[in-house]
Amino acid sequence: MHVQEWLETVPAVAVYALVGIVIGLESLGIPLPGEIILVSSALLASQHGDIDPVVLGACATAGAIIGDSIGYAIGRKGGRPLLAWLGGKFPRHFSEAHIATAERSFQKWGMWAVFFGRFVALLRIFAGPLAGVLRMPYWKFLIANVLGGILWAGGTTAVIYYVGIVAESWLKRFSWLGLVLAVLIGLTSMLVLRRKAKKTAAAAESTPTPAPVGD
Repeated sequence: MHVQEWLETVPAVAVYALVGIVIGLESLGIPLPGEIILVSSALLASQHGDIDPVVLGACATAGAIIGDSIGYAIGRKGGRPLLAWLGGKFPRHFSEAHIATAERSFQKWGMWAVFFGRFVALLRIFAGPLAGVLRMPYWKFLIANVLGGILWAGGTTAVIYYVGIVAESWLKRFSWLGLVLAVLIGLTSMLVLRRKAKKTAAAAESTPTPAPVGD
């Protein structure tokens, strides 16, 4: 069953809880489709009045901030052995190439890697635990975590909600054109992301892992 179709079968309170929990677990370091759940829920809110977009955005934001904070604490306590363990459990997401890529981002951007990492699927999973492993000062992490969580979760909810309202009335008149456009955009995005992922993995394999970030 499609994610949005399934969400239509559960009450609003369950949708709020699901969004907060899934995004929180993803931010904690568990590879889950948090962005898909959030986008589907925001679209659902634009079509059904039972779901309040403000409450939805607040739950998503809370899940993002709390999950990242827990991930930071776990990463700081577990250290690099934690990354090795995660690599064994989730080799597709926590491969050495992905870890090296994330570490270079932290090395170059510091707390901004946490902030902008919210908008990148790979860094969204890594940000909290890796910031803890690299012992980023907590006050820097907290500022970036809160600001990034608010902008990503709240902003995504607002944008998708209003786009959904506009698109619903527009697609009633041009449904076939909207379908073709959506397919083209989806295919183009998939090809571009796949190409970038291959380049990033190749660069990570040829670049030595940077030294840890100190306090």
